[in-house]
Amino acid sequence: MDNRIEEIAAQIKSLEDELMVELRKKQDEFFYTLEDKKVRFQESVIEEGRTRIVSSIKYLSSFPVLAVFTIPFIWSMMIPALMVDIFVSIYQSVCFPIYKIPKVKRSDYVVIDRYNLFYLDRVEKINCLYCEYFNGVIGYTREVAARSEQFWCPIKHSKPQLDMHSRYDKFFDFGDYEAYRKELESRRSDFKDLEDRENT
Repeated sequence: MDNRIEEIAAQIKSLEDELMVELRKKQDEFFYTLEDKKVRFQESVIEEGRTRIVSSIKYLSSFPVLAVFTIPFIWSMMIPALMVDIFVSIYQSVCFPIYKIPKVKRSDYVVIDRYNLFYLDRVEKINCLYCEYFNGVIGYTREVAARSEQFWCPIKHSKPQLDMHSRYDKFFDFGDYEAYRKELESRRSDFKDLEDRENT
């Protein structure tokens, strides 16, 4: 694999780690801690936040009437999301052990916590529950698909993609048939970075 591409991928990973450190600093700024994976806010912050809750009626009335009528269409999308969640989980449970691909930890992607924030009204909480579940399932599905693609067809596209998934830097360059035939078996099983991440 091209050394420059590996360097850039390492820089991206380093920046992602740096971003996580900065995001953790926000815990101090907004007066909360994580205890046993549960968020704990200072009581004074909770009391102050609750005084700023907007009523559900006021919240809904801030949108155009036509936007409110789209709610059934929005919620109907929960059915395919649930189906994808179930089928993708079954797929990786059955197939990944056979392919020797590390399983994707669903809880790393489907994070349900915003719906419980003390400064949101009921409608906002329901909206947050929907969005965090839906987007989590999409992220989880994308990672399962990325690992599957690395196993079955790890070849880059001929033109750059707007957003590349996490395994893309492991793929062969488009048209590099020599490397593809020579290194396919080693590339399709190259998940050492995931094992290293789990051990840190």
